[in-house]
Amino acid sequence: MIRRREFITLLGGAAVAWPLAARAQHSERIHKIGVIMGLRARDAEALLRVRAFESSWRELGWVEGRNIRVDYRWAPGDSGVFRALAAELVAAAPQVILAGGTPVLAAVREATQSIPIVFVGVSDPEGSGVVESLSRPGGNITGFANFEPPTGGKWLQVLKEAAPNVTRVGFLRQPGTLVRFMRTIETVAPSFGMEAVECKASNAVEIERAIDTLAGTPNIGLIILPDPVFAASRRLIIELAAKHRIPAVYPFRFFADDGGLLSYGVDVPDQMRRAAFYIDRILKGEKPGDLPVQAPTKYELVINLKTAKALGLDIPATVLARAQEVIE
Repeated sequence: MIRRREFITLLGGAAVAWPLAARAQHSERIHKIGVIMGLRARDAEALLRVRAFESSWRELGWVEGRNIRVDYRWAPGDSGVFRALAAELVAAAPQVILAGGTPVLAAVREATQSIPIVFVGVSDPEGSGVVESLSRPGGNITGFANFEPPTGGKWLQVLKEAAPNVTRVGFLRQPGTLVRFMRTIETVAPSFGMEAVECKASNAVEIERAIDTLAGTPNIGLIILPDPVFAASRRLIIELAAKHRIPAVYPFRFFADDGGLLSYGVDVPDQMRRAAFYIDRILKGEKPGDLPVQAPTKYELVINLKTAKALGLDIPATVLARAQEVIE
């Protein structure tokens, strides 16, 4: 039996300990992460990427609102919008920034040379000068590349296999980006019996003008290069391709999900999930420049048979057999 004096002493000690424990719990540092993506906030693909990104946090010991806070910015616009949002995000002083897409990364790099940056969805980061090398990026940047220039040849191949009558191929590119992809497509196209035609576009108006211009060319096909502006305008691009009956190849599966003929590209949500592990390592003290840029772990060929039938295309069985998914 505890005597009254001992009980009071014990109770007093507990009373001192409780506030200290409470203060320790509430004083746990909250780490701030900034995320900027070239999609609309309610875009189905945006939601998929967020779920993939956040799926790893609890496994890594991070809980939103307790020891981590993520500030999302969505920028389905042109480079001016990207720059404005990047500057706004940097002003909020996050400890790490996750940047999605080449033009988004360019805007973030312009806004800061000190805050660590992890990128996803960036093509040819070494060739474009984003990093010094893939194995030792250097500086404040690392991340997950999505495509290298030889992929341009693969897009040409699957387009020719799906639509053998194509003799000219337009490739939609934002000016000043993906130069080595452009050269690859122009160089490789003749080996598939095609002539490559560059189509420059930086916004929805220019996209519509470019595709409408292509439509007057017989036996034309289309390749959409990876770019957040094109991802945000994908429904417009898909509708224009259908309207003009142009067979088109897209870089990501969400284009095929939304009605595009076929896509050949990387699993971006998987890269978002993997990016969480890099951010965790940076928050725990590692330098981004010491973390190697990661290459894609898998590519997906997705074919929309409904769209193929609408275009009057009979996709060969050999191509269907290679697809990871066929949408009927």
